[in-house]
Amino acid sequence: MKKIVVIGGGLGGLSSAISLASQGFDVTLLEKNRHLGGKLMPVTLGDAYFDFGPNTITMPDVFREVIRLSGENPDAYFEFIKLKTHTRNVSYDGKVFDFSSDQEKMKEQLSMIDPVGAKNYEAFIKEITRLFQLGNSHFFRKSFTSSMDYLSPGLGAAFTKVRPLQSLHQFFSRYFSDPFLLQALDRYATYIGSSPYISPATFALIAYLELVEGVYYTKGGNWKIAEAFEKVARITGVTIRTDCRVTSIQVKNGKAVAVLTADGDTYPCDVVVMNADLLAAYPELVEEKERPHFPDRKAASFEPSISAFVALASLNTRNKQLLHHNVFFSSDYKKEFKELFEERKYPKSPTIYISNSSVTEHEKGPSGDNLFILANAPAVNGSDTQDGFSESYKELIYETLDKRGVSINGHILQEQLITPQDIKSNFGAFKGSLYGVASNRKTDAFFRPRNKSRDVANLYFVGGSTHPGGGSPMVTLSGLNVAEAIVKRHAKK
Repeated sequence: MKKIVVIGGGLGGLSSAISLASQGFDVTLLEKNRHLGGKLMPVTLGDAYFDFGPNTITMPDVFREVIRLSGENPDAYFEFIKLKTHTRNVSYDGKVFDFSSDQEKMKEQLSMIDPVGAKNYEAFIKEITRLFQLGNSHFFRKSFTSSMDYLSPGLGAAFTKVRPLQSLHQFFSRYFSDPFLLQALDRYATYIGSSPYISPATFALIAYLELVEGVYYTKGGNWKIAEAFEKVARITGVTIRTDCRVTSIQVKNGKAVAVLTADGDTYPCDVVVMNADLLAAYPELVEEKERPHFPDRKAASFEPSISAFVALASLNTRNKQLLHHNVFFSSDYKKEFKELFEERKYPKSPTIYISNSSVTEHEKGPSGDNLFILANAPAVNGSDTQDGFSESYKELIYETLDKRGVSINGHILQEQLITPQDIKSNFGAFKGSLYGVASNRKTDAFFRPRNKSRDVANLYFVGGSTHPGGGSPMVTLSGLNVAEAIVKRHAKK
């Protein structure tokens, strides 16, 4: 039986492990943290519960698919609750627009603030549906393991049809005219850690997921997805080691032959699947001489996606104007992205996202709101390690929210701060980025690091740093795609 070692127990690593174990491989998964799921981890403060990782869940069938591979029934492991009206967008001057998968509700709101958008909405939905279908057919379900994978005539034809030369902001401006509404739609660029004024219009397909298919919450907390994956992985025979830091991948004659850990253990292998951040872990774990096509300077040359400054706050009160998801926008979005990507500094007037899952599941915040508060932050640049910086930036966020009608100070039971530096150290993230590579450059948007090493014949990559990209459904798909490629190439003979 061929031995596969999976490094990293995020959703990509878990989905690949389950798929491979279900098909007869001997799979061992090594995770440096004590929990599985990567950034999708639970946090409790007193009696309040928080999801640190993805708060917005889309494409629930992808997660169900992983469970079905093992022969198990996904309904026995998690329940997805659809949030019909899912995100409250609040402009700097107090205007409110609620995003919903109910198209009539969307058009009703548009008729009041953007009649042009109301008239164009059906055409807009038709176009983002087309973009998603192209992506799903030609990109999402495909692993890129060699140069030949990029030369498919079908892929080339699809590439020309997904608006690669138009920016996301330009695309939305074709259909809508209200500046606030455009700002709310432009925020979809942050789902890939990028700027809407630079990243390609292709990523408007994200709008399809939220505005057509809908946004979901996993009953009991989104971490239930990772919990389910772990249970099913064990059922399928995956050996799981947590609190187990990998220190190197031993390579001989262009092949990985063993994985070594900080505990001094050695895991011989026929194949390695790396779910750790490719840009940080590949240079760290494989000697540079063994990867001539990916030297240290190449890894360092990639533009990191944005990171996040997060405050988890358990309150003794409820802000009744909040939905499950809420966004309070800055007055100048272009300036905010310039500060993030060009100046590499924290925005002086940040856009602030709040998840308040107790709106949907009261027991997650029995004493009051359980607020996951996030402001976009630059990749690690040293400023957030300065004495007092985190506290002062937190106060800036709280004061901003207080002016917008969300009371926090004076109501805090417990709180916890998480900075880009924390994200870098806790999750091995490249410069603390949330999504690995930013999609501001066309080459990075469409040609992310491939799913297989060019130099180490049996080393594969899954997760947000590689194809098809960041976000919980995409990293899960990367695990499934790579597992399929491994089966075709390394299956038992």
